[in-house]
Amino acid sequence: MKKIHRLRLFLVASIILGFIIVLWVSPNQYLSLAYLKSQQIALQTYAAAHPFKATTIGFFVYTAVTAMSIPGALAMTLMAGAIFGVLWGTLIVSFASTAGATGAFLLARFLLQGFVQSRFGHHLKVINEGVLRDGPIYLLTLRLIPVIPFVGINLVMALTPISTRNFYLYSQIGMLPATFIFVNAGTQLARIDNLADVASIPVLISLSLLALIPLARKALAYLMRYRL
Repeated sequence: MKKIHRLRLFLVASIILGFIIVLWVSPNQYLSLAYLKSQQIALQTYAAAHPFKATTIGFFVYTAVTAMSIPGALAMTLMAGAIFGVLWGTLIVSFASTAGATGAFLLARFLLQGFVQSRFGHHLKVINEGVLRDGPIYLLTLRLIPVIPFVGINLVMALTPISTRNFYLYSQIGMLPATFIFVNAGTQLARIDNLADVASIPVLISLSLLALIPLARKALAYLMRYRL
């Protein structure tokens, strides 16, 4: 127990130090749409000359940004489309974003789940049972709605009993439609002057409507069970 406690303290200290470094370096300026567009030709040239290195670097940078919840994922998703194209860019972003989300999920679970469940477990019994039964459907629904904060989903799910396997799998599936759309938009990066041009209200509404699919499937299952 002492080792686990020390490890938690070390991780908390590391997170605090990481936030201080992030504030000092201010990576937002390097992850802005304007800056990435200014580097587009140089990045495309490098990727064409060193495809394996560019893919590896892109994957780990994207994973780190999402795991640390640093703003800039949308701009990076557009850049992935501009550099790698639709298919390869979608694959890189899809797996990198899910890996980053899972890393944040596991960290939050290790640091917070035990405390929350031990203190409030008796109040969360119904929620825990619901998550164990239907958690993947809830997660998939949340992931299909791009207006719901990415960071919030990772944190909330970490406090529940959902398995890491289900978290990874349904996050990967749920984030794929938005990933494809934004990577595809990135292939026309030169024409994009504002992130709002891509993440417009009609696009967000259209993506959110996909969330009705798992809910409709669940409702149909309940109706079939009731009829039987």
